[in-house]
Amino acid sequence: MRHRHFLKLFSAGAIVLSVLAGPALANPVVVFDLKSGQILQQQDAFKRWYPASLSKLMTAYVTFRAIAAGEVQLDSPIKVTKHSAAEPPSKMGFKPGSVMRLDNALKMMLVKSANDIAMAVGENVGGSQGAFAERMNAEAGRLGMNGTHFVNPNGLYSPDQYTTARDLSILVMAIRREFPQYAPWFSIEGLAVGKKAIPNYNLLIGRYPGADGMKTGFVCSSGFNMIGSATRNGRTLVAVVLGEKSAVSRAEATARLLDQGFDTPAAGSATVATLAPYGDTVSPNDMHDEICKKRKREEQSEAPPAAAKDGSKSPYREKLDHVPTLVAVGLGGATGPAPKAMLDEGEQQYADVPIPSWRPDMPVPAGAGPTMAGSAAQGDQPVKAAN
Repeated sequence: MRHRHFLKLFSAGAIVLSVLAGPALANPVVVFDLKSGQILQQQDAFKRWYPASLSKLMTAYVTFRAIAAGEVQLDSPIKVTKHSAAEPPSKMGFKPGSVMRLDNALKMMLVKSANDIAMAVGENVGGSQGAFAERMNAEAGRLGMNGTHFVNPNGLYSPDQYTTARDLSILVMAIRREFPQYAPWFSIEGLAVGKKAIPNYNLLIGRYPGADGMKTGFVCSSGFNMIGSATRNGRTLVAVVLGEKSAVSRAEATARLLDQGFDTPAAGSATVATLAPYGDTVSPNDMHDEICKKRKREEQSEAPPAAAKDGSKSPYREKLDHVPTLVAVGLGGATGPAPKAMLDEGEQQYADVPIPSWRPDMPVPAGAGPTMAGSAAQGDQPVKAAN
């Protein structure tokens, strides 16, 4: 069903025309049908860009593949290392040595976009940052993401970490087609960590009709990136938007592109797999000075202004008309086997902290009895956010 406030399809400087109508934007965009891979709109699809936290989609994909291969389980322990704990925000801020379930770690990574947790996942699943980056690049090569290279699992800036809108489209298709069981994780409205509520940075979730994913990203050099997906009447479309000027403008650009996509007949265009490379495919774009040099600190953040969160002033997003459903996550509950990569690195892992009995590699102090593990948030536990 169409909504009147989604009919205003044009706002200043943000029109993207169909692939048949020629270019209109300086920043890359791709809109495609998830089932067929058919491209409905595209602009600078092969332009090299810094992915920022969109890198975490590859981190999730590598981890999903590791789960499928039996290397790790959803309840396996993910231990926060000193290296991962030192990563800059956005982050959860857990102390080194903290342990959580893998599924909780992935949800924190995808919803909060936590850099420390992404690094911890990479180090635990891959054995080290470098080894995990090798796996990321191997998967990118296997999928045909020929314009992509990774050096870290969280997307923090590196001149050697880059991708393209077309390559990200390939990655999205691989995730959604190969691992549909994890699709609900990309549409979580927010997390509950103890008494703290953490909203999803994706402003379309819960506000745009049919929105069901996937991820946002930001560093100064990339600008504000976003991949948004939505399903209506059984049809799922995905919009990849790179290099927007704010958290709000990327959400509105994504919503506008999805609106246009749902109005576009599904016939006669190239697919993500068949689109031929064009344009400048090697010169990276750097928005650092434009985004961060002369802007206030609060304008250099993934967190949108309070007025933008409910979409009340946007023609492209509805006001959030319900109390957000939060998924409880936290430390503890990791009863599964340790990731094989960490064991291969020679570091013995234990299931959880605290645990019901004293650690086997430490002597039991005189008079010390078993300790009871505190209750831990595990798996999907929906709760309602407090007003």
